[in-house]
Amino acid sequence: MSQSLGQFLRTNQRWLGAGALLTLLSSFGQTFFISIFAAEIQADFALTHGTWGAIYGLGTAASAVVMIWAGGLTDHFRARAIGMLILTLLAASCIAMAVNPYAAVLPFVIFALRLTGQGMTSHIAIVAMARWFVATRGKALAIATLGFSLGEAILPLLFVALMTVFDWRLLWLVAATVALIGVPILAHLLKAERTPQSMAGENQSAGMKNQHWTRNQSLAHPLFWFMVPALLGLSAFGTAFFFQQAHYAELKGWTHLSLVALFPVYTGVGIAAMIVSGFALDRFGTARLIPFYQLPLVLAFLCFAFADGLWMAALGLVFFAITSGANSTLPNAFWAEFYGTRFIGSIKAMAAAVMVLGSAIGPLVTGILIDTGVSLETQYIWVAVYYAVASLGIWIGIRRAREDLPVPA
Repeated sequence: MSQSLGQFLRTNQRWLGAGALLTLLSSFGQTFFISIFAAEIQADFALTHGTWGAIYGLGTAASAVVMIWAGGLTDHFRARAIGMLILTLLAASCIAMAVNPYAAVLPFVIFALRLTGQGMTSHIAIVAMARWFVATRGKALAIATLGFSLGEAILPLLFVALMTVFDWRLLWLVAATVALIGVPILAHLLKAERTPQSMAGENQSAGMKNQHWTRNQSLAHPLFWFMVPALLGLSAFGTAFFFQQAHYAELKGWTHLSLVALFPVYTGVGIAAMIVSGFALDRFGTARLIPFYQLPLVLAFLCFAFADGLWMAALGLVFFAITSGANSTLPNAFWAEFYGTRFIGSIKAMAAAVMVLGSAIGPLVTGILIDTGVSLETQYIWVAVYYAVASLGIWIGIRRAREDLPVPA
């Protein structure tokens, strides 16, 4: 007999809370947070859009390479232990951003923030939810990843407002303090893990052909590569939108604060999409849903390209949020459903590396194109075309692979 949502939350509040805490604190290494300080960083270090994009891209790309190895650690260590370590390193990375006086060190600081924040902190949360929950995986992912939405809703508006009063470097020390506060909270929440690593073998769900795929086997399967353009594109151009938010507002003749004030709309719709997609996932499975989840991005970036007022930018954020919300559940459940959960940490690490690499490419490419005279409006039209092609690729890959899925018990 299935649990009601209230029963599910009460029974699993400790583990869902740990997931939400990790996804929230990952904000300090996410592009939407780092980009808040883009204008101040560029001014302090005398960087052009292209140079700042290159530095950001270099640090992020390096973190993607390391993620291939580091992400696999979640197959061998408890979420509690590795989570506490990574949060401590994330706090140290925030401190490094606050005190660093040299432009030459910036790529290393970005590397540290991206690896510990966007990379590992969120990876630990997602892998834990995918491993600890099977029949209710969609709901678990939707609830635990509310931390992402909370961070996106509160932090940009809060920190942009605080920058009118405090120096931007001081605010990075605030971020470090918050990350450190998260360490004992995580330790308390995960005093007992839902599925301890020593028992993980007894709580596995198989993937295609009723087997548990290793990372090498997954990389040899065509479905992984049909997914890559979608993973890369959403990360690259979704990241680029937030990374270039200050320039985009200036281009459109809006204040940065007026654009950031629309982000709660994005967050609200994203939360709704996340919850709906989580429940739909448990009911229909990823195979039926995932081919279509990026199509709203086509409309989103067309709205951004042709926006002549804030209302049209808000409409674009609504479409963007539909995909962003679904992205918190569907792709994360996809790896477990199609490839099994025994090696989910290693497989998801490869996917995370692709996404982190995309988040390096997006700011780099858009920054260089801006410096060479290609406007963001023109770029966003081509981004819309890219998402349409990527969605077609997912549909082809899923159509070929879904017949190999095991029959549900």
